[in-house]
Amino acid sequence: MAIFHPTRYFFIRWLSIFIVVLSAGKSMGQITPARIQDILDTEVAHKRTPGIILGMIDSTGKRTVFSAGIQSEVHRVKPDTGTMYEIGSVTKVFTSLILADMSLSGELNLDDPISKFLPDSVKAPTWNGQPITLLNLSCHATGGFPRMPDNYRGTDEANPFADYTTAELFDYISRFKLTNAPGSRFSYSNSGYGLLGHILAQTAHMSYEDMVKDRICQVLGMPNTTIVLNAGQQARLATPHNEYGRMVHNWEMPAIAGTGALRANLADLMTFAEAHLLLNKTTLSRAVKLTHIPRVFKGKTEGDVTMGWTTFEEKGHHFLWKDGTTAGYRSLVLLDLHKKMGVVILSNSLNPINDIAYHVIDDRQYPLRPYQYKWALLDTISTTITSSGVDAAIRLYEQLKVNHDARFVFEEAQLNNIGNDLRLAGKMEDAIKIHQLNRKEYPASASVYESLGETYRRSGQPAQAVKYYEQSLGINGDNPHLVWMLGQLKKGVPF
Repeated sequence: MAIFHPTRYFFIRWLSIFIVVLSAGKSMGQITPARIQDILDTEVAHKRTPGIILGMIDSTGKRTVFSAGIQSEVHRVKPDTGTMYEIGSVTKVFTSLILADMSLSGELNLDDPISKFLPDSVKAPTWNGQPITLLNLSCHATGGFPRMPDNYRGTDEANPFADYTTAELFDYISRFKLTNAPGSRFSYSNSGYGLLGHILAQTAHMSYEDMVKDRICQVLGMPNTTIVLNAGQQARLATPHNEYGRMVHNWEMPAIAGTGALRANLADLMTFAEAHLLLNKTTLSRAVKLTHIPRVFKGKTEGDVTMGWTTFEEKGHHFLWKDGTTAGYRSLVLLDLHKKMGVVILSNSLNPINDIAYHVIDDRQYPLRPYQYKWALLDTISTTITSSGVDAAIRLYEQLKVNHDARFVFEEAQLNNIGNDLRLAGKMEDAIKIHQLNRKEYPASASVYESLGETYRRSGQPAQAVKYYEQSLGINGDNPHLVWMLGQLKKGVPF
């Protein structure tokens, strides 16, 4: 007969529970802090970004922060929780939260038609008499508003929306013809959110920036979310870079601020994320919950759109996320509502960052996509242009292509970016030569002809611009902005 040993029994029982818990944790992909830091260090070393900062929030509200790289070429220190970034389209979930809060306070209704808030001179489009509502704007279901308005001039190519006006936004809205019923279909629209931000600010009788500070930042305790930077914030601003590491210009967008104008630091965005995890009750908690309700189907593998966010459930997670992009920044707020945890990432590069966040939440089910720098050809040709001139650079390009050197990726984006950089630098003749080479290399690409036409336009040669714009549209006619630009040129409108 076996003898029962209580001590041994409870030890074995405790050990089995510990192993089960440990195994469950590993199966959910609990990544170690050392591994997170290694990922960031490696991605910076591989030129994904000059600098990156990542914050994690767990179900208790505990925050853990990791960073790598530099804040800027002037301040060559690691980014920290006070480093400022443009957050791009993450601005949209601030806009939608204000809409939700205003609806709960009775200042407006989600189903109010946009025409209620627009001047009589603006003709709001409808679909068989069905109007676009504020809710439609917030969940990208306007009936077809495209990603960007067609009528921005981009006088300063490096800061293309700085001179875009409310009058131009109203002109665009009045001219637009809906392609489907509002509320029926997802169509991502910066112009729609720009209009929503304007309507809310007008309703609040203050600027968009002041409205965000008054209704969100003061409530949650977010002192560094803003549009106009003070001296201290300006000193802490991370320098923006494009996908191949060149410094680019910061963006302003006063007429469409609600779509992407905010700047913030990690500390504030983690506070914002914590509010959306509902870890602590605030006066905005009801509005937060309202913004999480699925409204429009986004796509078979993409989930649903809420008021500003995207949400989906898979692999034991319930994700709610929003990311943002400007010319030289990426931002992401990724929340797991089921596990009450979140990840916020800010980067001063145009290169994607979303895979890092998902991998940090669950490294078993969401693999990291290690960055591979592909711009050696661009670097080589650009350096040769500087040292020996554009003709020598073109000869080198042709020789490298013949040699099939594995270090170089031959694609239209390489030459296109070189040409655009030359145009931004005011070297129009060199830019035209590079874009003409790209046209010869990739004659079936609409974007190649558009870039060439744009270079001719900015060099004061409208007839040549018209020629290449028309060729671009002949390849791809679905380019409303180019159609508008071509129309302006044919009318002889100076810009």
